[in-house]
Formats: sequence, C-alpha cells, structure tokens
Amino acid sequence: MSLADLNERSKAIFRQIVETYLETGDPVGSRTISRTGSLGVSPATIRNVMADLEDVGLLAAPHTSAGRIPTDIGLRFFVDGLMEVGNLTKSEREAIRGKCATTGRAVEDVLSEATRALSGLSRCASVVMVPKQELSVRHIEFVPIAPGRALVVLVAEDGSVENRIIDIPIGLPASALIQAGNYLSARLVGRSIEDVASAVQAELSAKQAELDALTSKVVEDGLAVWTGGEAPASLIISGQGNLLESVQAAEDLERIRQLFDELERKKDLIKLMELAKDGRGVRLFIGAENNLFSLSGSSLVVSPYMNGANKIVGVIGVIGPTRLNYARIVPMVDYTARVVGRLL
Repeated sequence: MSLADLNERSKAIFRQIVETYLETGDPVGSRTISRTGSLGVSPATIRNVMADLEDVGLLAAPHTSAGRIPTDIGLRFFVDGLMEVGNLTKSEREAIRGKCATTGRAVEDVLSEATRALSGLSRCASVVMVPKQELSVRHIEFVPIAPGRALVVLVAEDGSVENRIIDIPIGLPASALIQAGNYLSARLVGRSIEDVASAVQAELSAKQAELDALTSKVVEDGLAVWTGGEAPASLIISGQGNLLESVQAAEDLERIRQLFDELERKKDLIKLMELAKDGRGVRLFIGAENNLFSLSGSSLVVSPYMNGANKIVGVIGVIGPTRLNYARIVPMVDYTARVVGRLL
C-alpha cells in the first residue's frame, strides 16, 4: 500500500492518530480523535478507518486497549509522507550555536558540547561519531629490521611517532628503502597520507615516479599499511538519563534497559551511523527497521556533518523511543550538523 492509496479522510485520521500518540504516548481511540472536532466525522466512521489502517499494518492494538498506536511501518509512512517538519525557534538556534562555539577548544570538545545541546533540547540521548584524526606528516622513513622485513616510521607534524612493519623483498638494498622514504616524504610533508594516497598510486601506475619495480612495491606497501585499515571512529553519547523521564510503566523501564544495553554495543551503533555517511541530509532509523533497536523499539535520527573541505567526516543525532517528536527533532539534528560543519 502506498500513500496514494489513502483517501484524504483516511490520511487526515491517520495523521491525527500518529500526532496524538507522539504527544501523549497513549493508545488513541476513536472518541479521542472525534472530540478534536477538526475532522468532522463520527466515532463510528473513525473506527472503520482505523480498522482499515490496522489491516494494512499501519496501526496496531496494544494489549486489550480499544485504542490504537502506529506500528514502525506506520511511523515510517507518517514521517516520509505526512509529517510537517517544524522550524526551530530563535532561542533553540542560539542555544545550539552557543554550545558549539569553538573558541580555544579542540574538535572533540566542540562535538561533546553539540551532543549536550542536542540531548538538552530533545530530552533524549544524543550521539556523535567522532572522525579519525588525519595528522599531517613531517617525515616518513623505511628502516630494515630483519631479512624481508622493514619498519615504516611516520613522524607527524605534532611530533607524534607511529610505526608499522611491512614485508620487503629479501636482499633489497638499503638504498631502495632510502629512495622510497625520500619519495614519499617529498609528497607527504604537511599533508595526510589519506590526502595523497590516490595521487601517489596514480603516479606509480603511470610509471611516472622514476622508481624501479622493487622500490615502487615498497612505496605501495608503505602506503597500504597506513590507509588499508582505517582506525575505527569513536562515539560520544550524552543525556542517557533523559530517557528515563519517559518511563510510564514497567515495560517502558525494560525497553530503556534494553536501549542502554544497545548503546553499550558501540561497534554496532557505529556501523549503523556509518550508513548515514553515504548521503547528505537527515536519516531516520525507526524501531525494528534495524536489528540494533529491535528489542528496545527505539529510533535514531542522524545527520552527517562535514569538515572545511566539504567532506563528510562524522554523524550526529538523537536516540530515543519511537515516540519521538520527529517534526521537531529532524530540524534540530539537521541544524546542529550544519553548525558543527561550519565550525569545523
């Protein structure tokens, strides 16, 4: 069933049910909808429409209640086609900008403040994926340590030193290692390995590097050991305590406990947030749409943010029950991501 299959009356009733549920958290009955007077239809008519909406999987009846709540499919149907996204107030925008101000602070400090701003305004938990820091390179050197083995020593602009071990052809002369180090240092100095890896690879492939085959292999392996396995991103999570404010019954408490467990599985959460880096704009993961939140019945609203080179480097968003005020949360997450991007 698509949105086009609903007539205007069914759309209006469905929207009213979802908006009432998101506001109250309680199952919505036909009398509740009819009392608003905005639809001009009888409770009996509303009941018939609700039964049709339940048949197609947009609504469900919890327990023995006469009311209905939207299913995860129904919420997706609502946010994709019926929801009217609100605007942030001037004070909300100022609060986000003020919290994220970067004067004299590191990137992680900015991102931490951004999550605190989001959790405070949304009254939910907020999360940000912190990008791997790409340090600029001062020097790279290949040091033989054993037959067929060499140490790749990288010195960053901030003075930090990292080492990796690579395999090299047995009997490779020391002059080839020196030449490989000089070749890479000349191209990497002041830049990150990630920035120049593709350019160096193209140069080697086009035989424009004036290196022999063995030295070229050392250069390729030296690059690969740094760029082949990207370090995992880290997460900053704020405002978990806000989630307890929505607890109304024992099953709500169990749901929050499950969500806390899910937040502890940061690897899975990072994988989910990585999906949002594939495109621009806000992305929603609602309830059982993703295995990570299948137990807690939670939603994640996230948006990627960019660095000064207009490159997506991380993701920030809000986690909470599926009964989120999506119309308010979506612009809030979108605005925060754009503010973080400008500041970075």
